[in-house]
Amino acid sequence: MTMSLSAELWPDVQPETARRLMLAGVESFARRGYHATTTRDIASAAGMSPAALYVHFPSKAALLFAISKYGHEQTLSLVESVVARETDPVVRIRLLVEDFVAWHARRHTVARVVQYELHALPDEEFEIVAKLRRRIEQVVREVITEGAAAGVFTVGDPHTAARAVLSLGVDVSRWYSERTRQTPKKLGQEYSELVLRMLGTKLS
Repeated sequence: MTMSLSAELWPDVQPETARRLMLAGVESFARRGYHATTTRDIASAAGMSPAALYVHFPSKAALLFAISKYGHEQTLSLVESVVARETDPVVRIRLLVEDFVAWHARRHTVARVVQYELHALPDEEFEIVAKLRRRIEQVVREVITEGAAAGVFTVGDPHTAARAVLSLGVDVSRWYSERTRQTPKKLGQEYSELVLRMLGTKLS
């Protein structure tokens, strides 16, 4: 990943050195895992001294929190954007899954840290991120509930269905790489078809 990518991932984070540290944190956490990564590892990956990290983040946990919080805010914005511009439940789920899966494929390294290092956060920071996760799940659950009420989805429990839909997308970040045959967009389209069938939609 490059510094230009850091600006794309976190455009509102200032200064640029803070973005460099977040990018270095993502790379280090993804490679070694949160607990095996030291502040020296992160600073070295960012081309800085270990003391420089503390200028922007008071701890390694604070850096992970920033990465995780921004990642969840981005995915929440993504699903809310789909719901805001579409009304048909089938179209909503199709586009929501396409975008959600494509994001986790395109940003697979960031997403892997965001999704799988979550439990390393301190309790207070974990609850802030957990609240974002609950909101994402709520948005998806409401779309599924509306579709079931309209007769276009057949599900036993919208809560379980929503978690299943999101879990499929999240898991993409675990295995996706630049060597994967499908592009993020194509993978999102394939997953959307799978999800609609899973929800009992009759596709033409």
